[in-house]
Amino acid sequence: MTLIALLIGLIIERAATQIFHWRRMRWLDRIIDKGFSLSARVANWPALIPIIVLTVALVLPVAAVTIALGDRLFGFPHLILAVVVLFFSLGPNDIGEEVNEYCSALEEGDDELISQTAKALVENPVPDDPLERIRCVEEAVCIQANNRLFAVIFWFVLLGPLGPLGAWAYRVTDLVRRRAVFQVGRDESDTTVSEPLRDAAVLLHGWLAWIPARLTAIGYAVAGHFDAALAAWRTGSDAPVGTTSENSERLLARVGAAALALESGEDEELTARGVRGATAAKRLVFRLLLIWAVIIAAMTLYGWTV
Repeated sequence: MTLIALLIGLIIERAATQIFHWRRMRWLDRIIDKGFSLSARVANWPALIPIIVLTVALVLPVAAVTIALGDRLFGFPHLILAVVVLFFSLGPNDIGEEVNEYCSALEEGDDELISQTAKALVENPVPDDPLERIRCVEEAVCIQANNRLFAVIFWFVLLGPLGPLGAWAYRVTDLVRRRAVFQVGRDESDTTVSEPLRDAAVLLHGWLAWIPARLTAIGYAVAGHFDAALAAWRTGSDAPVGTTSENSERLLARVGAAALALESGEDEELTARGVRGATAAKRLVFRLLLIWAVIIAAMTLYGWTV
């Protein structure tokens, strides 16, 4: 059942590009902001507690429906629920489409569009230097693939019959993290989100992303240049210690970029280098997605998943 729901969900995720805007779920922002406001009333508590309570509150409706459906009608309603929840848990944007838009902007030579599409992938300000921006985008694709795809799939498969609950819980922590970071970064002084609350949201999401990030990094080594990726993993062992999320992202960026094993040609233009790099990163991600699908299928065949 898990494999069937996963395959259907991934097919819809690749085909239904016209309804991706539904996955942004802007309507949840008001609920999350309300949760932040209530958290301000218990400012003397550790910031992680209200973040966990808010996450649990957003997960409870899906948990209740998942448990209520059970195996009724031969599990068909549960299958439909799993597909729907998986679709809304992946993303929110399709990484392949964003890479294609970025490559098109490079080929058109539109600097403003290049900056916009690059920022959409990186989800942070991008460097002004073209070569640095190219490398930043390649690393971002490797990082975002874990956040948008592999971590969601990991929790979906790990929890078996409660897979929809796992996938949605991960996405909720991502939504809360994004909203907290956005609110703290605003210029307005009336925001109810404190820096400790933002850090707690980032920490909770980082905990759930920790294991998938390392499995994804291993996958990059298998799907790409193994020796270079393994060397990059070892090289980072002496890096300064940061937050859980920062360490995971640095690992994914380092190993993913090394697995690509890209070398710039002497006469290669920056536009061609940028398109080649972004396309190679996208292909690496989808090769790994295929590997994961095969592994999950094998686990299902031998009865290791439900």
